[in-house]
Amino acid sequence: MSTQAARQDAKPTAKKASFFKMRAPMLEKGRTNTALARTENMWATLKVYASGGENGLHTHPNEDHTFIVLQGSARYYDADGGHTDVGKHEGIMLPAGAYYWFEATSKEPLVLVRVGCRVGPSDASGRLNIRGEPMPGDSKENKRVPVVVRDGEFFE
Repeated sequence: MSTQAARQDAKPTAKKASFFKMRAPMLEKGRTNTALARTENMWATLKVYASGGENGLHTHPNEDHTFIVLQGSARYYDADGGHTDVGKHEGIMLPAGAYYWFEATSKEPLVLVRVGCRVGPSDASGRLNIRGEPMPGDSKENKRVPVVVRDGEFFE
């Protein structure tokens, strides 16, 4: 068989779409992450923060990402202490290396869609604190607290 005939017989690996539903429990305390979809270079997560919930100052050195508010409101802070309030159907785009932290400012739980895209080596640390050290998302430094779910209440 000729090389050209072999190329015609070879079928490319078919890529498949993935579908998801944005549904997550509402919270009295803490925060949750619900994976929605993922490829090698991009991922989407539904995040819920109880009123007053927050995270610690950090950066993602190899990931561009965005947050879009679906419910509630948040205040985003930069490394210098400046801040911007973001409400429903508003968002923030964070390039790789931008330091930030945020807090849920609404009385109702904050619900966000977070979409990230890898822009650097996949083996690099995913989250760094202001000192350039790894800062796991579930760490005390990142202000992780125990989750308390509102019985029977969901974002859908």
